[in-house]
Amino acid sequence: MRQLTLNLRPQAAQHFENFIVGDNAEAVAAVRLLATFGLPASVYLWGEPGCGRSHLLHSAYAESLAGGRPAAFASAIADGEDFPLPQQGLLCVEYAEQLDDAGQAALFRAFIRAHEQNTALLISGSHPPAQLSLREDVRTRLGQSLVFQLKPLDDRQKEDVLTLYGLARGVFLEPDLIQYLLRHGRRDLPWLLAMIDTLDEDSLARHRVPTLPLLREVMQGAADEQVLSPNRG
Repeated sequence: MRQLTLNLRPQAAQHFENFIVGDNAEAVAAVRLLATFGLPASVYLWGEPGCGRSHLLHSAYAESLAGGRPAAFASAIADGEDFPLPQQGLLCVEYAEQLDDAGQAALFRAFIRAHEQNTALLISGSHPPAQLSLREDVRTRLGQSLVFQLKPLDDRQKEDVLTLYGLARGVFLEPDLIQYLLRHGRRDLPWLLAMIDTLDEDSLARHRVPTLPLLREVMQGAADEQVLSPNRG
């Protein structure tokens, strides 16, 4: 019988120092300037899932606060409400493509009011502004921002991410284990990180170090679950 474990390990904070830059140096530099100095006035990041959009938004949020600048994340609001606009601070808006009518209206008003409040805007989405299913005036404002496509990592860079992620969880992953995961697993980074989470949890439950046979079991379990629930995620 597998022993159940309590996850007492702290989750690794997302900050610029543990972001694997890859081919995104220009975008990262712009976001750090935004978080530190509030310039440029607005930045829009887009890219495929796992490219690092969320990591950069949380990094900017943390760095802004650490530097004494107020920061906030936009959340779901009712019709007529506004997103918080920290004066001389930063507003982060994730998943622009998922904004409902109230959210789109609030984002448009945020663009209008941000100059008065001296608030920088950092926004992310899955597609370039022109391809988002949003109001035309919102797409226009996003397109007038400094826009960056975040490029996906290559396999070597993904190895670095997985190694660092494992260390953040307190576990050293052998290189051959990571290489097997990259060769035989899915290519998207969220799935790869989820496999590391499950491998770590299983190894703790079984009082075993993470090994290649255990990784194979974890991956097979994930494959079986996907067959049983093909529409999940």
